[in-house]
Amino acid sequence: MRIRSAHAPYIANKIAIDLLNSGIVKMTKGLDSVKEACLNIIDDDIDLEAHVDEKVRKIVDSNEDEIEFVSADRKQLFWMIKRKVAAEDGLILEQEERFNDLAHKMLDLFWNEDLMDFEVNETRIKTVIVKAMMDFIKIQKDVELAVEEKIEHYKRPIVPGSEEYELVAQKLYEEELRRRGMM
Repeated sequence: MRIRSAHAPYIANKIAIDLLNSGIVKMTKGLDSVKEACLNIIDDDIDLEAHVDEKVRKIVDSNEDEIEFVSADRKQLFWMIKRKVAAEDGLILEQEERFNDLAHKMLDLFWNEDLMDFEVNETRIKTVIVKAMMDFIKIQKDVELAVEEKIEHYKRPIVPGSEEYELVAQKLYEEELRRRGMM
């Protein structure tokens, strides 16, 4: 599953909370500084993927005539080109490998910015970070379905896409994450 910008703050929060609760690190500048560092790394990764997607779209669009002529599957072609462009730009597409890379970048930032002290092997800390991301991804679909169901059974109808819908959905989303121990 692709990480979306809207999920980044929640993932960063989950990582920071899981690190704090792990008992293997001492946050020297507080939970919020660790959360912000995680968010910056995740946002950079999301931006890189958006940049790669844009490059791929331009390539596909500039070759539209050839694609139509050979009746190529656009979606499959997009992914083939994306794999090549991603490799050139340093974007890892395989989820677990990508999360490991993000965990490594976070750990480097924690160390360089003196955000935490630890006396355990770095691998243990990276494992906590990767597990937090994987846990979030695993329950993400369930959370979204629970929010949709609550909105469907709301006391008055709310128009999907409206500002009210977005506000209610955001509130219910955060409540559901809190209920599941993700915030």
